[in-house]
Amino acid sequence: MKSYTRDDIFEMVEEEDVGFIRLQFTDIFGTFKNVAVTASQLKRALDNQCMFDGSSIEGFARVEDSDMYLYPDLNTFATFPWRPQQGKVARLICDVHKADGTVLESDPRHVLKRVLQEAKEMGYTFDVGPECEFFLFHADEDGTPTTLTHECATYFDMGPVDLGENARRDMVLTLEDMGFVIESSHHEKAAAQHEIDFHYDEALTAADNMVTAKMVVKTIAKRHGLHATFMPKPKYGVNGSGMHLNLSLSRNGVNVFSDPEDEKGLSREAYWFIGGIMEHIKAITFITNPIVNSYKRLVPGYEAPVYIAWSAKNRTPLIRIPASSPQSTRIELRSPDPSANPYLALAVCLAAGLNGIRNQTMPPGSIDCNIFEMGEEGRRKAGIERLPGSLLEAAREFYKDPFIMSVLGEELSRKYIRAKTKEYAEYREQVTEWELEKYLHVI
Repeated sequence: MKSYTRDDIFEMVEEEDVGFIRLQFTDIFGTFKNVAVTASQLKRALDNQCMFDGSSIEGFARVEDSDMYLYPDLNTFATFPWRPQQGKVARLICDVHKADGTVLESDPRHVLKRVLQEAKEMGYTFDVGPECEFFLFHADEDGTPTTLTHECATYFDMGPVDLGENARRDMVLTLEDMGFVIESSHHEKAAAQHEIDFHYDEALTAADNMVTAKMVVKTIAKRHGLHATFMPKPKYGVNGSGMHLNLSLSRNGVNVFSDPEDEKGLSREAYWFIGGIMEHIKAITFITNPIVNSYKRLVPGYEAPVYIAWSAKNRTPLIRIPASSPQSTRIELRSPDPSANPYLALAVCLAAGLNGIRNQTMPPGSIDCNIFEMGEEGRRKAGIERLPGSLLEAAREFYKDPFIMSVLGEELSRKYIRAKTKEYAEYREQVTEWELEKYLHVI
């Protein structure tokens, strides 16, 4: 892990000829925002004196108390390799504070840091390895995104069938130039769908990396004349894009999820962590699958999980235990999608898992067969429930779960519910092409 000092930042800015610094943060939905300053203003920025209007950011503040300050995290310093080599552009990811110097409780990064502190007090370090999927589509002559593609590649295909190969390679090389460790990248199952997998990292760094990676992928795609989208289900009839999260806990550098004596190789803490996530997964889904379109992905037939179950042997359940060495034992949560705010998504997953450890919550037995082939009656007899089927259903489950709401805090939970129920209401009022094709000529 990096450990930069103020002097390090000043030195790097001078040595690398940085002329512009972007002070970045996210709104409550995970969208990157920034305030930009020149290198001459770096001292002011590092003294936490850069202010912005919080009332202009979704879910942050009212007009009456809108003055917010950015507190840069020195360890997030990085330069953008695609910018000019003279007068380079760098960034620092920031925490958001109120005018009185106190932290903004609704800042998503703070929410994750608070849960990570709870894990630390229990003796744990939380590591995350994300697998992020996205589509590369054409833009029209005006630069407007479309869902068009000329390619027909599928899993692990390569050029010339994989027409996005060059763009994906440049994305990976750019991310590596910024200090990321990329384990692999490949074409996914749907045409124009791609995946980049990151090496596991401490959770706060992993969340920083996820929001940064989305920005990099979109930027490099545009330089190739393409549009990158992390929309979970941009096209009907093909697989959607997920953001599988590989989760593990360690104590003093030792993976606590591993137990070679167990038939599945899992420790008690691992079982309890799974139990905690499964107990709260319906409410968690409101955070990990936060838009109307998320629930177009969570349907049978397209490899995304639909049912609440776990397994060490197959990929159809919500949670699977990938084959690994003892030190790499992890839990893969397969339901999240890349529209999620990674800070909030990791916060609720960790909080639920820790709660499972505290309460020694055992999960139900593993389901080691194809859940989709069990049939409705078989699933009912096995006690297997479904994930929420819509954003509104997920919002109701979130509201019914005071523990998960407490992770976000009362104010942020209220703002989030209000925004998302409004989003669903707007969606419900729309008349879609499907409805016109289905009903217009027969009714």
